Amino acid sequence: MQHSAHLLMIQPVRFEYNAETAVNNSFQTISAEAANEIQQKAQAEFDAFIALLRSKDIDVTVVKDTPDPHTPDSVFPNNWISFHEPGTICLYPMFAANRRLERKQHVLDTLSEKFRIEKQIDFTAHEAENLFLEGTGSMVLDRDNRIAYACLSPRTNLIVLENFCKRMGYQAVTFHSVDGNHQPIYHTNVMMCVADSYAVICLQSIPDAAERIMVKDSLLQNGKTIIEISTNQMNHFAGNMLQVHNRKGEKFLVMSSQAYRSLTPQQLGDIEQFNPIIHSDITTIETNGGGSARCMMAEIFLELK
Repeated sequence: MQHSAHLLMIQPVRFEYNAETAVNNSFQTISAEAANEIQQKAQAEFDAFIALLRSKDIDVTVVKDTPDPHTPDSVFPNNWISFHEPGTICLYPMFAANRRLERKQHVLDTLSEKFRIEKQIDFTAHEAENLFLEGTGSMVLDRDNRIAYACLSPRTNLIVLENFCKRMGYQAVTFHSVDGNHQPIYHTNVMMCVADSYAVICLQSIPDAAERIMVKDSLLQNGKTIIEISTNQMNHFAGNMLQVHNRKGEKFLVMSSQAYRSLTPQQLGDIEQFNPIIHSDITTIETNGGGSARCMMAEIFLELK
């Protein structure tokens, strides 16, 4: 199934601007606020987001981060772990050294109390080779059709991607994507989202015409209605979305309020033909962390115990 009713989210403890990731994340902005102010605002945004998801009967497993080791980006767990049927977890090599510390055992222990974990596939040895693949940030997975869409960047290496595809039975669709300043986009999931019957994508960000046509054709051939967004909308995280469902099987597309406000009435209508939209204000997290709603949710495809 493309979407899940179960999400893992990590409660921030010392969230702040991460200089180690800023070297290739143009979506980050240095804040003039003190670290404790940023943490307090991020905590409030996180709590409101969780409450909104749970109000829609979506199951969220919240694990509180630890103060030490300091992991300022722990609120974005989808980069270091992913979950796959029937009981597999994958661990990923991370570009920033301080993000590698997010792979904390207490997170796995908490998950194993609730879900059946039968197999662990660890790609983190590639860090010793300076080769990286940051989970479902680097890859946007069409789980139903076993396709991994990936824009190549310093955080998304082709060798590691091919290793993932070989181990997990996926086919890679690779391309290059750039922001408004023609700099490589650090994660694929900021420029596209694949849902069960549609895809939201910034085709403008793929400068090579042949690659752009290839990605578009792949989506269409696999039954996706394409909803295009502009580069400006992508800069407001309109590509950073995730389709989920609740305990009743009702589907939603989750995004930030910033992303929601950037969309036109036509685009909103196109999405809502498929499912309602859930959005929450996470401006502090977006600004300082350079990631948005999708990055905060690691969807869980494991059986409950």
